[in-house]
Amino acid sequence: MKKWFSLPATAAALAAGGIGFYMSERVMHIRKKEDGLVISREVAAKRLDLKAYEALPKEEVFIPSLFGYKLKSVFVKPFPESKKWMIFCHGVTENKMNSVKYMNLFLKWGFNAVLYDHRRHGESGGSTTSYGYYEKHDLKAVADELIRREGDGIFFGIHGESMGAATLLLYAGELCGRADFYIADCPFSSFRAQLIREFTRETRLPGKCFFPLADFFVRIRDGYSLRLVSPIDVVGRIKQPVLFIHSAKDDYIPPAMTKALYEKKKGPKQLFIAENGAHAQSLNLNREQYEQVIDEFLEKVGAPRKL
Repeated sequence: MKKWFSLPATAAALAAGGIGFYMSERVMHIRKKEDGLVISREVAAKRLDLKAYEALPKEEVFIPSLFGYKLKSVFVKPFPESKKWMIFCHGVTENKMNSVKYMNLFLKWGFNAVLYDHRRHGESGGSTTSYGYYEKHDLKAVADELIRREGDGIFFGIHGESMGAATLLLYAGELCGRADFYIADCPFSSFRAQLIREFTRETRLPGKCFFPLADFFVRIRDGYSLRLVSPIDVVGRIKQPVLFIHSAKDDYIPPAMTKALYEKKKGPKQLFIAENGAHAQSLNLNREQYEQVIDEFLEKVGAPRKL
């Protein structure tokens, strides 16, 4: 009788464990877009002019990560005398070429740029995606390399989209990032909350109940807790100016997350909620307003216009 009664409990435990493993697998090895697809999409949408991009003076650099792989980076330097730089952090499943449209906004201000692929994306190494936990250290490696090459006297900012935005907030708040300003476009405030929300919506199962299992498997398999990927816990430590951007109609990462981050941030800050567009579409569908907000923010942080 005891064996008979244990069967349902054993089956339930195995099922729960399977769901937890599945959630961890989705986190660690989320399906990425092919590099060629990102380029063709951006070209088709006229957000990427390959001839203009190829004509820019640039150097391809592989930057060593603290975790043993190399980060593919491109140092774009059309203004050799300029001390102004921007680093761009793309979103999950994307690659550095998705950042070119953002880079172009800053070229008119005389900024040089660093585009790079996150771990496990594009041409960078790394076997898992951690949504900012390991990526924040990679961002530090990129920023440190920029400073090593160009000198400590440079004036630079970091722009990030989605996971890239969360990464720069973790870098700034947790590692006391060196940048002079930050632009966070559609970040999540808590990966725990985001994962629970997405899992519940995708499976109609209570994500909150299964999150501890997913967290357990990620800790075992990838060495960190998902609970630690939480920009809302560190954004209050950021002293530099931050521009927060989000689309009002984003149904993937809700704009309420960015609003919460904005409220928690102390000191210089600005918030822009774009009227149109789904996730990561604020620039694509609100270009004029997006550019205006960027221009206003750069004026506030003291970036002299070059062009």
